[in-house]
Amino acid sequence: MTVHFIGAGPGAADLITVRGRDLIAAAPVCLYAGALVPTELLDHCPPGARKVDTAALTLDEIIAELAAAHTAGQDVARLHSGDPSVFSAMAEQLRRLDALGIPYDVTPGVPAYAAAAATLNRELTVPEVGQTVILTRISGSASAMPAGEDLATLGAAKATIVLHLAVQQIDRVVEELRPHYGPTCPVAVVARASRPDEQILRGTLADIADQVKTAEIRRTAVIIIGQTLTAKTFRDSHLYSATRSR
Repeated sequence: MTVHFIGAGPGAADLITVRGRDLIAAAPVCLYAGALVPTELLDHCPPGARKVDTAALTLDEIIAELAAAHTAGQDVARLHSGDPSVFSAMAEQLRRLDALGIPYDVTPGVPAYAAAAATLNRELTVPEVGQTVILTRISGSASAMPAGEDLATLGAAKATIVLHLAVQQIDRVVEELRPHYGPTCPVAVVARASRPDEQILRGTLADIADQVKTAEIRRTAVIIIGQTLTAKTFRDSHLYSATRSR
């Protein structure tokens, strides 16, 4: 028996790996975050599979479901939105499973920031414009940020920043990053990336807050800040250069 943690992707049901799909199809138990994981993925579950929406469950209740499946010798497909390596709350579940001696593995998925970049038709690493991408969030009711990981500190690097779970505090985001990036720095907000009701906002640190409020975007959004969003004049990559020895 194994608990398979599976990245279910950013929203579109077909943005899941073949491995992830096959694991769902073979598991007699499926736990999924109903508010974030597309329900179409449940169509891959085998007939008679136990399907549990974890949206209203506590950590203890989730672990109890996994432990019951372990006792019954049943594999579990544990679906997390995006990629489980980032902001998935997977680590606390793995810690509990380690303590219980329940085996597990992890299958990566398409992360929300990658889906947002794709819908913007942008590469986030552009030669001599930006080669560093910072994935982060801001402190809130869920948990505080570790020392040195606040926006004011991270912004000093002037790297491309991708913010999760922050669109409700867009004014604070702008206030803390504007001193480092300047008011004309490009910003994009992508809500519900890859889904039919996807929303895209493009602007600068000077106007993005007003756009977010006008569009009434309050959740399930990624904020991207950096010069790579609009870069047009930059050198070609050395990867395909005619001068590169092959």
